[in-house]
Amino acid sequence: MAIKILAVDDEPDFALLIKLRFRKQIREKIYDFVFAANGKEALEQIEQYSDFDIMLCDLNMPVMDGITLLNILSGRQLPMKFIVVSAYGDMNNIRAAMNAGAFDFVMKPIEIIDLEKTIDKGYEEVKKEKRAEEIRQKLVETEKEKDFIEEKAEKLRELDQLKSRLFTNISHEFRTPLTVILGMAEQMDENPERWKSHGLGMIKRNAASLLYLVNQLLDLRKLEAGKLELESKPGDLIVFSKYLAESFESLAERKDINLLFIPQEEHVWVNFDEQKIQQIFTNLLSNALKFTPIGGEIIFRINWEEKESQKVMLHISVQDTGPGIPEDELSGIFERFYQVKENQTGGGTGIGLALVRELVSLMGGEIHAGNGEGGIGAIFTADISLEMAAEEPKITIPSRIVYPLSDKPLDRLAAEEEMEELPVLLIVEDNTDIQQYLTACLEGRYHLIFANDGEAGIQKAIEEVPDIILSDVMMPKKDGLELVKTLKNNPATSHIPIVLLTARTQDEDRFAGLKLGADAYLAKPFHKQELFILLEKLVELRRTLQQRYQAEEKNLPTENPVIQMQDTFILKLQHVIEQNLDDDQLGMQDICREMGLSRTQFHRKIKALTGL
Repeated sequence: MAIKILAVDDEPDFALLIKLRFRKQIREKIYDFVFAANGKEALEQIEQYSDFDIMLCDLNMPVMDGITLLNILSGRQLPMKFIVVSAYGDMNNIRAAMNAGAFDFVMKPIEIIDLEKTIDKGYEEVKKEKRAEEIRQKLVETEKEKDFIEEKAEKLRELDQLKSRLFTNISHEFRTPLTVILGMAEQMDENPERWKSHGLGMIKRNAASLLYLVNQLLDLRKLEAGKLELESKPGDLIVFSKYLAESFESLAERKDINLLFIPQEEHVWVNFDEQKIQQIFTNLLSNALKFTPIGGEIIFRINWEEKESQKVMLHISVQDTGPGIPEDELSGIFERFYQVKENQTGGGTGIGLALVRELVSLMGGEIHAGNGEGGIGAIFTADISLEMAAEEPKITIPSRIVYPLSDKPLDRLAAEEEMEELPVLLIVEDNTDIQQYLTACLEGRYHLIFANDGEAGIQKAIEEVPDIILSDVMMPKKDGLELVKTLKNNPATSHIPIVLLTARTQDEDRFAGLKLGADAYLAKPFHKQELFILLEKLVELRRTLQQRYQAEEKNLPTENPVIQMQDTFILKLQHVIEQNLDDDQLGMQDICREMGLSRTQFHRKIKALTGL
């Protein structure tokens, strides 16, 4: 590749001289010369051709002299070397040229060998600098590629976590009703008189829940593929919505939630797709009921305004008094399989709101999520444009909503006096059908008490001090892992065996529970005989613990952390009693106060540890 040289000199014969002196190099394409008569022309050439390697520059020229030209070009940081060719060889000129960025200095009259060596030496420096720049650029590109790869890797990790969470949550949503269906089918087979009617209703309800989940997944897939179409027909949207809201009232009453339906007027006749409107409203109301605490309120509003061309703009809002949505997560709330981090323990698949957004979009509308004043409660608002019905249609009633939860109270077989003799088993589970199935399995074997979430389970365990605890993992407020951690570190409850019952079957999930102190892990769906054996073995272990503290000889040291904690408790109790042997006024209340327990807690813990 030829060395490209810009020769700048105002002498008329300079270009001819250069061409004659370097004719061999030009012919062999070693040098490629471009000529300019002054600094201004040189700048124009550089603007046109930016790939010069060498510039030969005279100092004394009209229009723009060499020093001015060098000063201008040195500020541009061009990849070329400046060689001054001048008849003025005094030190001042040399210094001025060097300060302006000249690489070397060649005196006139030109010695061809000297100039050629200077050009070649300058070009070697140019090549080095270009090579260094290439290396630097490659390093920059490598860093960019590295950042790009790391960014892609992070996105892949996030996607992997998202998929893992999705499969975990869908697994939970499938395994829970499957546990009820398989378990109640077995109960009906063993005791048809007792469970045929009630069990059949539970099986149908949970099978319908599975079907509803599958349909949501299929509808979302059809929407993404553009294969789901609207099937609109005339109807009274307000009457339709009112029936829909009323179907949620019994569930709201169970949680002592005030559910209000507030339409702008009593009727509005429009053309709408009943199934898709029902899916939108059902998902929004189910979400609100899920996260609204006991004693809260949900307001379901429908307003509208007439537009041109026989259109009605519906303004729909569902507002609750739950925990609201963190501001940094509002933007992702409608993404597929997305779950608010603070609410992931409550289960769910993360497809409901994504389906709502796609359905609203299919109708040409928009939906937004936000929080109420002071960050209290979530608000979902949707604007949907529908056509007005040509004539007053007949009343349409939505299909019956199927819930995974039962509104019926739990049945009991054993009499209260009989249950007093049974071990007390606390069941912490937010799904009522699972509670009923566990009741069917365990009644008559244990005195059953219940809590509907982790927070209530912790409170009830501390108050009641049961003999054993059976807890779900994925629950609202506090999950099963938090329950284990809290109770195993509380002196009043640290001795209680805890079985985690969950749809999470991965090893890391089991290890997390066992590491916190859970005594066993049982995956849904489970066989009831497996549950019986597991609970019986834990009760036997408790009897072993009782024998340890009933023995007269000194207990040997143990590496079991649970037993170590109980040994510490017993030693503290012995110390309290020994320190107060001479106190005639020492009573049970004093001992309980020293131990940091209530009288009931102390009594039940001592009975659990010693059997006395």
